[in-house]
Amino acid sequence: MLEAVTIREIQRIFEVTDALGIHREMVVIPLRPRHPGRVRKMPGGKLEIIVEAEDPFEDWVGGLADEIRKLA
Repeated sequence: MLEAVTIREIQRIFEVTDALGIHREMVVIPLRPRHPGRVRKMPGGKLEIIVEAEDPFEDWVGGLADEIRKLA
């Protein structure tokens, strides 16, 4: 179980968002993971990515691009 989002997880998330052409300033990543994790567009247009707390991080981040594409 992930208890905190560290720079390692943030870097992996940015690898995904960078590959999708999303500017890093348009991404909000809370440092506290939650269950369930989620991706949503915030009212100001930024993308909020809440990391999944209970599933293995690498499994979760592997599906992140698909979750982001669903919002487009």
